[in-house]
Amino acid sequence: MKHLLSLEDWSADEMAEAIATARTIKAHPERYENCMRRRTLCMIFEKPSLRTRLSFETGATQMGGHAIYYDTSTSPLGSGKESIGDTVQTMCRYVDIIMARLFKHEDLLEMAKYATVPLINALTNFSHPGQILADLQTVEEHKGRLEGLKVAYFGDAFNNVTHSLLFGCPKMGMPITVACPEGAEYEPDPKVLAAAQAAAERTGVEVRVVHDAAEAARGADVLYTDSWMSYHIPKDQAAARIKVFTPFQVTTQLLALAAPGAVFLNCLPAIRGMEQTAEVIDGPQSVVFDEAENRMHMHKALMYLLLDAAGRLAK
Repeated sequence: MKHLLSLEDWSADEMAEAIATARTIKAHPERYENCMRRRTLCMIFEKPSLRTRLSFETGATQMGGHAIYYDTSTSPLGSGKESIGDTVQTMCRYVDIIMARLFKHEDLLEMAKYATVPLINALTNFSHPGQILADLQTVEEHKGRLEGLKVAYFGDAFNNVTHSLLFGCPKMGMPITVACPEGAEYEPDPKVLAAAQAAAERTGVEVRVVHDAAEAARGADVLYTDSWMSYHIPKDQAAARIKVFTPFQVTTQLLALAAPGAVFLNCLPAIRGMEQTAEVIDGPQSVVFDEAENRMHMHKALMYLLLDAAGRLAK
């Protein structure tokens, strides 16, 4: 069974197919309006979401399918009364495809052991593959290509977005520089960085981690940042984290160091005055709402491709 658990598992060709399919679905939604007829998506939510729920549920509906919102906080799974294995094996008798937005990546991998229908990672603490595929779709739409574009990421790099960028960008021939504070709690997982550097060697690009925002911004085609206060970060750490991350805030001055026509991305939610200034996120180089819209088109593409691979598309 083919799943999307992490971009580490997907090849450049598979990623390119997902991006191309998402762009086709976006341009010609009518061609796909019945491909999920009488097909059901189960959406497992351990973490709350605006964009993930709306994009998957709307996407399934637009392709003729039906989506079930399954909140683990009110379920036997969340209360510990039923195992992951029993839950997933039962679900697979009822539905055609599952997406899961979880805290622990290990729980997603456990689900995959038992899943007999396609499983999509809609976010874990380790990986956020669908988000980065939508991001790459957005960049390609605005820049006309991916290969050779320089990506710069700023801020908290020990997170799912950074890890998925590191898995994805080198495979697509995109050099990436991560600008973050020093320290294991702020830098990418060493195993992810090693995998990214191995992929970069194969495609002839560079992967770097630096501790100076200006160094990363110079000549960059894509500037990306993410929340300094992810869901798992206690609120009492906010003041300390703001102090640590402020040198990596994306400002108009930082943006001015980038290549002409550079675009700014943030996967949202965003706080103006923290990971970026209002002038940047609301400015002409920001594509954050195109990026948010493309979550839906990419999720439609992922459902289409995975259902097709499983032989479960509507006839």
